Amino acid sequence: MWRHIASNFLTLLVVVVFLLGGVILWGQSQYTAQGPHGDPICLRVEPGSNMRIVSRKLEGEGAVTSGAIFRIGADYAEKSGDLKAGSWLIPERASMSEITDIVTRGGASSCGTEVVYRIGVTSAEVVVRELDTATGRYEERAAFDPMAEEVSAPEIFDAVREQADTRYRIAFAEGVTSWQVVEGLKSVDVLEGEVAEVPAEGMLAPDSYEVRAGDSRESVITRMAEAQAVILAAAWEGRAEGLPLESAEEALILASIIEKETGVAEERRQVASVFVNRLERGMRLQTDPTVIYGITEGRGVLGRGLRQSELRGATPWNTYVIEGLPPTPIANPGRASIEAAVDPDSTDYVFFVADGSGGHAFAETLAEHNRNVARWREIEAERAGN
Repeated sequence: MWRHIASNFLTLLVVVVFLLGGVILWGQSQYTAQGPHGDPICLRVEPGSNMRIVSRKLEGEGAVTSGAIFRIGADYAEKSGDLKAGSWLIPERASMSEITDIVTRGGASSCGTEVVYRIGVTSAEVVVRELDTATGRYEERAAFDPMAEEVSAPEIFDAVREQADTRYRIAFAEGVTSWQVVEGLKSVDVLEGEVAEVPAEGMLAPDSYEVRAGDSRESVITRMAEAQAVILAAAWEGRAEGLPLESAEEALILASIIEKETGVAEERRQVASVFVNRLERGMRLQTDPTVIYGITEGRGVLGRGLRQSELRGATPWNTYVIEGLPPTPIANPGRASIEAAVDPDSTDYVFFVADGSGGHAFAETLAEHNRNVARWREIEAERAGN
C-alpha cells in the first residue's frame, strides 16, 4: 500500500511541477508579450511610489493585462527597488518588460509638463507646455514675459513648479549677445548663483539646454562655451580651401556678422560669399550690425535706425570705417552660421539689400545693387503709406 501511495505522490508531484513550470512559462510569455494599449500614455510615478501602486495605475490605463504578473516580473528581474519618480512616456503596445525598464531606468522625465525659458535678442518668454501623447508634440498651456513689470506668473506656472517631475529647458535664440545671455539667465528662477563675468562675445552656443532645479547659472554658461568650442573646432577642421580667414577666431567673427545679417537659413552661405568676396578684394564689409554693436557693445538693442553720423563714427567694430573684420564677434552665432562662414557659396556677389520678403537681393555690380536699393526704398514707402 505504501508503495502505491508513494507512486501516486510522485505522479502528483510530477504533475504539479509540470503545471508550475507551465504557469511560469506562461507568465514569462505574458511579461514579454506585446502590450494591450494601442496608444502611448504618460505614466506619472509620484515620489515614494512602489510597484504595487504603479501596477494599479497601469491596469487602470489598460497598459498591462495583469498587475500581479507585472510586479512578479519586476521582482524576478530584480528591478522592483529601482523605481524612479517622474513622468514616463510608455509607447503603444509596450510589453510589461519594456515598461519595467522605462520606469526604472532613470534620467529626465520623458513626458508630462515642461517649462521653457526662451531668451531672445529682443525679448524673453516663459512657456508652460505639456506633451500630447497622441501626437508626440508639446501643447502650450501658458506663456508670459518674466521681465515685464506688473505681470505675474499664471497659476499653472506656480502649480507645475511644485511638481517634482516637471522638466526645465532654456532656449537661446541664435544671435544673442553674451550680455543678453547673462541677463536672461537672471530671469530663470530655477537656477542658482550668479555669473561672475560676462563671457567673451561669440563663445557661447545658442541652443536648447535642459536644466534641473538648483543648477547654477555658471554651469549653463560652461555648457554653452564647451558646445561652441566643439562646433567651431569641427567647422574649422572641415573649412573650404582658400578662405581669407587666418584662424577659427576670425571664422567666428564672420559667422556672427552672418548671423545678424540674415534670419533666412537658405541665405546664410550667400551672405557669407558676399563678405568673403569683399575681404578677398580688399573692400570694406560695410555691414550695419557692426555699427550697431559699436554703439551698444551688445548690451541690449538699439531700438531705432542708424544715423549717418553713426555710420561714419569711428568704433573698433564699424566696418564702414575699419578695414577687414572687426576685432571680436558681435553676437553668439549658431552652428549654421559658423558652417556658412567656413563654407560659403561660390558667387561673385559683393552687395545685398533687403528685398521686402524677409530675404535679400544680391548683386555683383554697384549698378545692379543701386536698382535693388531703389526697389527696396519703394517697398518701404508703400508700407509707410499704408
